[in-house]
Amino acid sequence: MSGIFLDFNMVAMDLKENKFFNAGLLIVATLVLAKLLSALVMNRSRKRLPPTVKTWPVIGGLVRFLKGPIVMLREEYLKLGSVFTLNLLNKKITFFVGPEVSAHFFKAPESDLSQQEVYQFNVPTFGPGVVFDVDYAVRQEQFRFFTESLRVTKLKGYVDYMVMEAEVLFQKICTYRDPVYRSSMDLIFCLHPGTVQEYFSKWGESGEVDLKYELEHLIILTASRCLLGQEVRDQLFDDVSALFHDLDNGMLPISVIFPYLPIPAHRRRDQARKKLAEIFANIISSRKCAGKSENDMLQCFIDSRYKDGRPTTESEVTGLLIAALFAGQHTSSITSTWTGAYLLRHKEYLSAMLDEQKSLMKQHGDKVDHDILSEMDVLYRCIKEALRLHPPLILLLRSSHTEFSVKTREGKEYDIPKGHIVATSPAFANRLPHIYRDPDRYDPDRFAPGREEDKAAGAFSYISFGGGRHGCLGEPFAYLQIKAIWSHLLRNFELELISPFPEIDWNAMVVGVKGKVMVRYKRRKLSVD
Repeated sequence: MSGIFLDFNMVAMDLKENKFFNAGLLIVATLVLAKLLSALVMNRSRKRLPPTVKTWPVIGGLVRFLKGPIVMLREEYLKLGSVFTLNLLNKKITFFVGPEVSAHFFKAPESDLSQQEVYQFNVPTFGPGVVFDVDYAVRQEQFRFFTESLRVTKLKGYVDYMVMEAEVLFQKICTYRDPVYRSSMDLIFCLHPGTVQEYFSKWGESGEVDLKYELEHLIILTASRCLLGQEVRDQLFDDVSALFHDLDNGMLPISVIFPYLPIPAHRRRDQARKKLAEIFANIISSRKCAGKSENDMLQCFIDSRYKDGRPTTESEVTGLLIAALFAGQHTSSITSTWTGAYLLRHKEYLSAMLDEQKSLMKQHGDKVDHDILSEMDVLYRCIKEALRLHPPLILLLRSSHTEFSVKTREGKEYDIPKGHIVATSPAFANRLPHIYRDPDRYDPDRFAPGREEDKAAGAFSYISFGGGRHGCLGEPFAYLQIKAIWSHLLRNFELELISPFPEIDWNAMVVGVKGKVMVRYKRRKLSVD
């Protein structure tokens, strides 16, 4: 009996010891787990996230964004520095301000920072199967088609069209006051230089025009001939111009977030896109049936082949043409207008440009071609400065597929999480005072040899045409187009700005000139003496 009690006591003692052991093991495990959780929390808390813009819950970020991103950037840059995040509905947008933090934005491969997701709002305008509706490999091949259509050999041929259109348009300026000119039939008359000169020779040599309207009209005329083809320029210009206008007006700030929202502007956009597809399908079919080939971008796209030998489809050609005109038309017309407004306001730069034209005329006479336009360095700097102050695209966007870090000029480092939208603003970055001296002043000489403020601060200090892997393919075309227009104006007219200096139209998706830019002109031949 006593043995039984002894065995029971021993078992009880073992259980007690095991209980203490298990309790101790549980305590140790709990401490280890707590340590691991603490380390994990500490790691998360140590992640150097950018400061966040303070807004109202849920819709506050959207309200700030739709009021105008530049206003928001001005306010938050002063408070938060060159890297900060805005909560926009279910998205987080991290802004980079300045070249010191923008290198990865422009240089990162598509696998790290992608355009496709953030520019999906362009798909209803450009159409299916092109640019941002295809994967990166196909998009790169389509960009190759753009590059081939804008080679120097092609640009040299385009210049002749640009100069011709400028001469035609400015022949008709002298008749602007006559209401008969406003009719569609008389506009079609303007397509033939000889007819224009004869028809309008009776009109006066001076008058007043809205420079903004005239340059918008001229840009789409030259773009139509160089890009869309002679058939559009000669026969369908009014129709195509009106359809592009509906496409343009269908690109609203709300379209970035809700591109398929059933609103009137979007419905007109979709109808215009459908009609343009029909027009270009007919032109492509006609060219192929006739065995006809032209020197324009349309023909380049028709003749293009993917690496596997597949030809472009009619739908792809239409989409690529729309993308090309959409990308170039705004930049050229807006920049042409700003260039003129600033030159007519700052007579010292206008005088320098006239001297440059006189010098070139002494060497080459009245001839204007690709090589002569390339010699116009003063005009180039005047255009570049207008574009610095007023880049039409105020935001460039990417989607982050991997986490990365950036370091500010003050030495602060931030970790940008995967899934963030990252953005930079040419309109804001181009006016940073630590890069550009007196940044709000129009000063083309800041790009002259010896100063070159855009290079002194390093790469990506001037981003009006983007930069890096996704720099604008049409930059050379845009400069040639604007130079062709202004060289003709300077050589043939005296101009005077008679309306107040224009304001910026912040309400537009592509930021341009608000209201009319009224100019008084007088025809004269620039004397080289």
